[in-house]
Amino acid sequence: MSAPTPGPSPGAGWRRARLTAREDRTATGRTLRFDVPGWSGHLPGQHLDVRLTADDGYRAVRSYSLAAPADGDTVELGVQTAPGGEVSPYLNDVLPLGAEVEVKGPLGGWFVWTPQDRGPLLLVAGGSGIVPLMAMVRARRAAGPVGDPCALLCSVRGPDELWYAEELADPAGTEEIRVLHTRRAPPGESRPAGRIAPNDLKGLPTSPDTRCYICGPTGFVEHAADLLQTQGHPPRTIRTERFG
Repeated sequence: MSAPTPGPSPGAGWRRARLTAREDRTATGRTLRFDVPGWSGHLPGQHLDVRLTADDGYRAVRSYSLAAPADGDTVELGVQTAPGGEVSPYLNDVLPLGAEVEVKGPLGGWFVWTPQDRGPLLLVAGGSGIVPLMAMVRARRAAGPVGDPCALLCSVRGPDELWYAEELADPAGTEEIRVLHTRRAPPGESRPAGRIAPNDLKGLPTSPDTRCYICGPTGFVEHAADLLQTQGHPPRTIRTERFG
C-alpha cells in the first residue's frame, strides 16, 4: 500500500482523519490517535471503518475498535498488525504523523456499554480484543466511584503481549484484573500456560444480571461464551465481538 492520497472531499459518511500520535502497546500492537473534525462522538465498544486510497485509486477498508471514550474531535484506535496484511502494517509502521486517512463511524450499537448501564460487569478479552473493552474500563473509571463490581479477564499468549499493562496495574482502578497466559507463563506464575478454563472464572461476577462482553478471535470468543454459559450466565446477558 503506497501513501494514501487526499483526493476529493469524502462523501457518504466518510470524514477526514489526521494522525496525531502513535504509541506502542506490544511488539505488534499500536494505539493510533486521529483528529477528526466534526466527530459526533461514540459509545464505549463501538468501532469505525478506516479507508486508504492509493495513488492508482485502489482503496482498502478495514474496521478498528475505538479504545477510549469520546473526547471531542479525538478518536483513539487499537491496531494489531496482521501478518501479510496490507492495511494494519501500513497504519502501524508507515503512515506518517500528520497524514490523513478517511474514517466512517461510529459503527455498532449492540456491543456497547456506558456507566448508565447498571449491574455487575464482566469483560473477557483475547489478545487485542481488549481494545473495545478498554474503552469501557476507561469510561467506568472516568465516571467516578460506582458500587457495581467489574472484572476484566485478559487472555494473552505471553506476558509481553498484554495491552495497557501499566494502565491496568493502576492501583486507583476498582476493577478486578486477571491475566491468563496461553503459551508462555511468566516465572513464578502458579497457573500453567493454557487456554481459559472453568477454574479461571471462579470468584468473578455470576449473578443473572451481570453484563458480559467478550472480544477476540472467533475460536476464543466461542469457547469463552460457552464457558460463561456453563457458569450460569444466561445467553441474553452475553454480548460478543469477534475478528479474524
